[in-house]
Amino acid sequence: MKKIDLRSDTVTRPSNEMRQIMATADVGDDVYGEDPSINELEERAAELLNKEAALFLPSGTMANQVALLTHTVPGQEVVLGDESHIFYYEVGGLARLGSLQARTVSDENGYLEPAAVEHAIRGENIHYPETGLICMENTHNRRGGISYGTDRVEPIAELAKSKGIPLHLDGARLFNAAYQEDVDPGDLVAGFDSVMFCLSKGLGAPVGSMLAGSEEFIKSARKNRKLLGGGMRQAGIIAAAGLYALENRNVLKADHEQAEELAEIIEGFKTDKLEVFRQSTNFVMLACNNQGGAELISQKLNDAGILTNQFSDRLIRLVTHQDLTEGDLQVFAERMEEIIAGL
Repeated sequence: MKKIDLRSDTVTRPSNEMRQIMATADVGDDVYGEDPSINELEERAAELLNKEAALFLPSGTMANQVALLTHTVPGQEVVLGDESHIFYYEVGGLARLGSLQARTVSDENGYLEPAAVEHAIRGENIHYPETGLICMENTHNRRGGISYGTDRVEPIAELAKSKGIPLHLDGARLFNAAYQEDVDPGDLVAGFDSVMFCLSKGLGAPVGSMLAGSEEFIKSARKNRKLLGGGMRQAGIIAAAGLYALENRNVLKADHEQAEELAEIIEGFKTDKLEVFRQSTNFVMLACNNQGGAELISQKLNDAGILTNQFSDRLIRLVTHQDLTEGDLQVFAERMEEIIAGL
């Protein structure tokens, strides 16, 4: 039985062309700044985001943690969404690595509301930690791949600037957001002091993320990358894959179209047991209307060779990606129809 993997867009495999580019990449020692492939990737990432400089890191989590370490000092507080990746999925790194305290605000709609952020910023008081950083996430993972445009960023950016607080973007799927919002990625991140995006999600590279910001910020971030063990040597082999992925980012269009098709397939069953809770970018969130139904349906899907991510006792996440074919969607429809009929 062929498996159809809808767990995440991290499951993509390098194409033959990408593997060939990796095999022939020009390399050097990156800790000495001598890897030409990495240098080219960093320059291209900075150019695309209209930032002064960029840094190549092994993962998005490391890139976020490096950003936190670079912007803050121990004992400060970070304002961020209560379902954000930095708060939810990074093993408490802001506390364990940066000695930072999280101050969460609701990101129920996939973004932060200016009034909530302003309320969370600490005033001058002997009892309070100082607010050292504000973080946003676009697209928002746990909110179902929701994206937002500059209209949601600008008020937060203006607030942060007026308070003298840096603003960081966890843009793991930044280019999905830019495509969905039909905006240049550089314009979308103009209000941020630092930006992280992943090469290893929808862009399809096997490993790697980028962190961009000012030259001074990236100089400090490079040292913090070394502190966390992220200094790499002849890593141009993987940077070449990242550069190829970045230059072929138009593949995201098909991912979004497939997510829309997937949602239409499910809506076409017209069942009261399962519904499309949200479809945004390359995510489809399914709501199971019976308590604990997500576990049951997830298991039935898994038994049928369809791998998904159970998000809660009622929610299941499906993510489309470039390794998914039109034939896979047809098989999904057939297997899903059998599962629904048996519920």
